[in-house]
Amino acid sequence: MTRVAIVGAGPTGLFTATVLARRGHRVTLVDRDPGPAADGSWARRGVMQFHHPHGIRQPIVDVLGTDLPDVGAALVAAGAEPILVKGHPAGLRSRRITFERVLRAAAVTEPGVTVVTGHADEVLSDRGRAAGVRIDGAVLEADLVINASGRSGRLAEGLRAPETSGDCGVSYVSRQYQLLPGAQPGPSSSPVGLISRFAGYLGVVFVQDAATVSVSLTRRDTDEELADWRFPEVYEAVVRVVPGLAEWTDPARSRPITRVLPGVHLRNTYRGQLDERGRVALPGLIHLGDVVCTTNPTAGRGIATSLSQAQSLTGLLAEHPSDVLAATLAFDDYCTTSIKPWFDDHQTSDPAAVRLLAGEKIDLTRPLTSVHITAAADANPQLAPIVAPYLGMNALPSSLAAAEPAARQVYATGWHPAPLPGPTREDLITLIHQTKPTPTPA
Repeated sequence: MTRVAIVGAGPTGLFTATVLARRGHRVTLVDRDPGPAADGSWARRGVMQFHHPHGIRQPIVDVLGTDLPDVGAALVAAGAEPILVKGHPAGLRSRRITFERVLRAAAVTEPGVTVVTGHADEVLSDRGRAAGVRIDGAVLEADLVINASGRSGRLAEGLRAPETSGDCGVSYVSRQYQLLPGAQPGPSSSPVGLISRFAGYLGVVFVQDAATVSVSLTRRDTDEELADWRFPEVYEAVVRVVPGLAEWTDPARSRPITRVLPGVHLRNTYRGQLDERGRVALPGLIHLGDVVCTTNPTAGRGIATSLSQAQSLTGLLAEHPSDVLAATLAFDDYCTTSIKPWFDDHQTSDPAAVRLLAGEKIDLTRPLTSVHITAAADANPQLAPIVAPYLGMNALPSSLAAAEPAARQVYATGWHPAPLPGPTREDLITLIHQTKPTPTPA
């Protein structure tokens, strides 16, 4: 039996704690957030993405089905709705708060898991190995420390090589709505709900659990003139004129249940287990989840890549019960081959998506990215059998190479993905100027 300290009680930490406890380890889960309030509300401060749209992809469902089937069943019982595409499971419709609440309930009631509310100040070491964590000045001894502190976590910052990163190139705002009793759903165009690219911006509706939807507007980071749709008055005016979004947010169909929430400073990041010398600097310390990899949240891959990591790590720890260093090195190899490719994909596809938002034509002298290849499937349905596994995260981005020649032929004909009819960027700027609140004099 091993004493394990896990820093971070997001989905990654909660999943890992529960699985390890069921395999006989004594786990202490540390997080600054105390969990849901007595009235059921949950601010989850410090987790920017908590109340933004989420897609629970099928790989997440599969991980739960393998390692925590009771949690998967509890999610459905809590209102998460299975998604079927042509009769095949494709994920769950669920808000992050519902998903995390169910995971947390499983972890905090699991024998062998102790939850501590506090701030992890530093990882402690003894004779060159991790020996625990200092929490608000107090010492928590452990044989294994797992850093699952999230995309903003800076624990043990100096014990790995610097991250590789790049801007996603976009920012967004979102708001959640509750459908009124008896209200029928609005229009949909994809398994998650509605995804629409207009001239200069994106409008997306995520259908979630308990008759709720999350509605988002995405712009290029550099398009400051659209940034003012973060104001509630402006946001509501904009969604009222955008096709699809207008139907979902019609006051006769739904009512807002959150503030207008910004999603800014979005970055793709990757950082493995090794230091600049190519070594594990502190055996017994393993980094996991978003502290290893983050990708553009508008693609909804974060929980999938993090829980895939957690499943791999817990399996490797079982394979190497007395050799944490071997498990760490094997885990780093797994992340290099199975997680980093998603980061690499965003590093090339995000700039391409930004160029499409800006209205630029596709430059065939450049390599086609995943954005180009998946878009070409709209013009050539024969690409669908190759594109679909990638879109479902059942195949790595490299699988799209088989579709690249046919996609290139599509663009060589002059075809390009055209924006949908609707208000242009310039139309929205005019509307923003008309509805933006006047600053109050100091």
